[in-house]
Amino acid sequence: MISLRYHITSIAAVFLAIAVGVVLGSTTLSRSLLSGLTTANTDLGTQVTRLEQDRNALNARLADGDSFAGVVGPLAVRGALDKRTVVLVTTADARPADRDAVKGLVATAGGSVTGELQLTDAFADPAKADQLKEIVIRLLPAGVQLPTATDPGTLAGGLLGPLLLISAATNEPQASPEETAAAFAGLTEGGFLTAPPDVKPAQLAVILTGGTSTGEDAGDRAATIARFAAQVDRSGAGAVLAGGAGSADGAGAIGVVRADTAATSILSTVDNVDTPAGRVVVILALAEQVAEKAGRYGSAGNAQAPAPGAPVG
Repeated sequence: MISLRYHITSIAAVFLAIAVGVVLGSTTLSRSLLSGLTTANTDLGTQVTRLEQDRNALNARLADGDSFAGVVGPLAVRGALDKRTVVLVTTADARPADRDAVKGLVATAGGSVTGELQLTDAFADPAKADQLKEIVIRLLPAGVQLPTATDPGTLAGGLLGPLLLISAATNEPQASPEETAAAFAGLTEGGFLTAPPDVKPAQLAVILTGGTSTGEDAGDRAATIARFAAQVDRSGAGAVLAGGAGSADGAGAIGVVRADTAATSILSTVDNVDTPAGRVVVILALAEQVAEKAGRYGSAGNAQAPAPGAPVG
């Protein structure tokens, strides 16, 4: 006869066997899983190493390209701006290195810089828009007519454009030195720009801006600079708006211009002025402006070509 002790012993043996099986099975599974993870980790490490090598190779090629552009660029622009005059306008986020490089290339191309004007951060500040418009209207020279648009960028361009550029029709200044000095002084006192006393009007203008715009009001700031540059272009023989990486994005000044067909039909844009090649393109774009042509140049997706004369992408 089977006793109660036998049943208890049998049940305990079954549970013990299950427990032993679970332990042995989990140990085997853990080893398999660990082995699989180790293999996967090794594969990932190999991929990371390969990607790092590829990245280093690409960086080396970019460095070589920049070096080549730095050497060949001055040769490519030689004579492109022969006896032309250029005024430089920089925004608050423009890089001094880009300004200095473009200025040097203008001289290499046979042109001369008649002056440099720097817009402050307040110039594109939406909170200061009404104040900027009030100063522009108050300081407008007698012979200058403001555009019909009422946004601050266009109005400021309507004032500063004729002060910075000579007339394309007559090659004569569009305002007297006294009117120019008064306007510069008023905008300086208002905190919107800084200008040395010896700025003279030129045939062409380069507006240099920065790269990626950030902040809640980035789009409004970019629009102000974009419309300012377009209006400056309308005031003389031509202008080029140049910026660094990210400037052609939707919230960048160049991106705003390129979204406006009316602006792109007259104003040239270069979206990689932070590279040696891009700075050369600025000079070539200026020369193209003299011929009453415009283009969208650089490496961004909304550029039409890397440079004037290059195949259109």
